[in-house]
Amino acid sequence: MAFMEKPPAGKVLLDDTVPLTAQIEASQSLHSHTEYIIRVQRGVSAENSWQIVRRYSDFDLLNNSLQISSLSLPLPPKKLIGNMEREFIAERQKGLQAYLDVITSHHLLSNCELVKKFLDPNSYSVNYTEIALQHVSMFFRSEPKWEVVEPLKDIGWRIRKKYFLMKVKNQPKERLMLSWADLGPDKYLSDKDLQYAVKLLSSCSHPYIYKVTFATASESSALFIRPFNEKGTLKDLIYKARPKDPFLKKYCNPKKIQGLELQQIKTYGRQILEVLKFLHEKGFPYGHLHSANVVLDGDTCKLLDLENSLLGLPSFYRSYFSQFRKINTLEGIDVHCFGHLLYEMTYGRPPDTIPVDSFPPAPSVSVVSVLESILTCEAMKNGMPTVSRLLQMPLFSDVLLTNSEKPQFKIPTKLKEALKMSKECIEKRLTEEQKLIHQHRRLTRAQSHHGSEEEKKKRKILARKKSKRSAYESAEEHSAKYSNSNNSAGSGASSPLTSPSSPTPPSTAEHASF
Repeated sequence: MAFMEKPPAGKVLLDDTVPLTAQIEASQSLHSHTEYIIRVQRGVSAENSWQIVRRYSDFDLLNNSLQISSLSLPLPPKKLIGNMEREFIAERQKGLQAYLDVITSHHLLSNCELVKKFLDPNSYSVNYTEIALQHVSMFFRSEPKWEVVEPLKDIGWRIRKKYFLMKVKNQPKERLMLSWADLGPDKYLSDKDLQYAVKLLSSCSHPYIYKVTFATASESSALFIRPFNEKGTLKDLIYKARPKDPFLKKYCNPKKIQGLELQQIKTYGRQILEVLKFLHEKGFPYGHLHSANVVLDGDTCKLLDLENSLLGLPSFYRSYFSQFRKINTLEGIDVHCFGHLLYEMTYGRPPDTIPVDSFPPAPSVSVVSVLESILTCEAMKNGMPTVSRLLQMPLFSDVLLTNSEKPQFKIPTKLKEALKMSKECIEKRLTEEQKLIHQHRRLTRAQSHHGSEEEKKKRKILARKKSKRSAYESAEEHSAKYSNSNNSAGSGASSPLTSPSSPTPPSTAEHASF
């Protein structure tokens, strides 16, 4: 097969989910404009940083592109007169810093291609849609029965994964969806094992797994074809969104925030937990659960993108669970991600922060009990429940599953061993990243504590006490030396009263006897 005849070798080592932070270090005024020098850092290591130079017009262009999100972003307003004055430039710099802080801390914005290219142009300089089209075109040369209807632009959040609506030539009314993706930093299967595992997905049959029509992989990327679901994903249902719209438009700022009915929460939750349990028992790594990876077929949830872990793609929620060292297995990741999904189903939106301190009123206290067992600080410190334990909790234990389809997914022993080793490598990379984050957090806390006003005050008081103590000890030492000096001088000199040649003076008693 001629699919991707001359692909670039290997996987993409860059993890796109590692957060970028940006700090404006200085500004420089040229003849007609001002440039802002920005220090960008990937992750917690200061060594992994670089400088970029941006004008206000660059910020304005980015902001215009991000308007698709319908978010109100705090870009400072334009000013035509007086925009070169020193006071104005200083004030604008503060405003631009606030703008950078917002877009780099927003989960969806920070992961989008627009923001990545703005902050890291060297790493995101290529046109990923064009690359995907080239590879898909090669594929269709050898598989002429399919043809592209239209590209589904930006419907997903991944920068290096592209989607196309397609059809079978002799069945023009049937719609399929093709996805193409680069291999990611967590790809640890050999090329041979990867190609075998990818093709095996087409034979997987489970009532809660979405069917794969065709799959193939090369040494650098992979391609999958599935039926196109007109109703979209579980996330589309929650957000009342149109499946073909761009990701930022659909999910950044929904017009109506409303959770699902209790029975839907119970049923969908139970179905998702059942398929997670099935995959764990088969030794198949997942780690990519979120509401946009769940398709709705009537009242049945079906899991998408089982291939992501095989291809080494980082998880949608990686920037969250990488903060907590207790979440260090793929099952733990699945449970944590299930907590996010359950929160979204319940409240119609993602949690504001992780961990969650308190939960709004829910349709049932049993929902809150499950959420508390996964998303609170205590849960993440002391350990979360297993998938089997979640299935036994009151929220899901009484759900009646009516689907009678028998699951089938036969994984050969040799491939199971390769999947196990791949899973261990994925978990090891996560653990190493968590260790670095933990060390950085401890160092930052120590520096922050050392630089606090209270600590400065304490150090001043201690310095004064030490200075007084040193002065006192110095005075005592000086006094002792002076005393010793006098004593030495007195004992070594010839006094007329005490010289050996003079008679000893009589005592008072002897004088009285005369």
